[in-house]
Amino acid sequence: MTTATTRSHERRISPVFLAILAVMAVTGWAVWTDFAALPGLAVFLFVTSAWVVSLCLHEYAHARTALHGGDITVGAKGYLTLNPLKYTHAVLSVVLPVLFVIMGGIGLPGGAVFIEQGRIKGRWKHSLISAAGPLANVLFALVCTAPFWLDALDGVPPAFRYALAFLAFLQVTAALLNMLPVPGLDGYGVVEPWLSYRVKRRIEPYAPYGFFVVIALLFVPAVNGAFFDAIDALMRTLGVPELSRYCGSQLFRFWEGTPEFCGV
Repeated sequence: MTTATTRSHERRISPVFLAILAVMAVTGWAVWTDFAALPGLAVFLFVTSAWVVSLCLHEYAHARTALHGGDITVGAKGYLTLNPLKYTHAVLSVVLPVLFVIMGGIGLPGGAVFIEQGRIKGRWKHSLISAAGPLANVLFALVCTAPFWLDALDGVPPAFRYALAFLAFLQVTAALLNMLPVPGLDGYGVVEPWLSYRVKRRIEPYAPYGFFVVIALLFVPAVNGAFFDAIDALMRTLGVPELSRYCGSQLFRFWEGTPEFCGV
């Protein structure tokens, strides 16, 4: 097998990702056309599959940026195929974020692809690799909210509008959480190259616990309130009414029942 063939194989989109994309397309069509007998179930499947797609794009953005930064090993590891099963921690990268959406209703940043840092030369490249993932979430949020901030909602069915609002909410929460400068999150990866060696050595023992500390802090009422106030402000900036996001979250959790005022 030639090198060119190997590289082509390493970058070929995985059938697993295409299957997830197909589920997103079919269930999105079902929500749009009101074809589904249970609109809430269709919204649940659409949002969940779209959320997994965004997780794959998040990790792909890290890997692709690392490839251009000098880590040529990401292809052999399968990171460029968009296959979530190829991630270093598939459970942390996909399963846990999906479960957290179902239980808590926010976009939880997942695990990570493994980048060989020694192959990356230059602090800016290291920072950009870490920032690439959350930026993918930001772009996904902009696409989801485009009908809102472009004032192009005419003809968009209410259930689909609500689903887009909730999906955008997940992207915004994931981007904001992930950009916190806390060890274990991408935000720390952005600033780490600019820290002194002594500071990094002091922080290193605590890095495995940073993610869990952030989750624990979200259960503190004052922190939780400040976080969601920031999210609500960002959603309003994107033109998404709080009611649309709320109705989207209620449709997503169809087993709890959907309020009548959501109009679905």
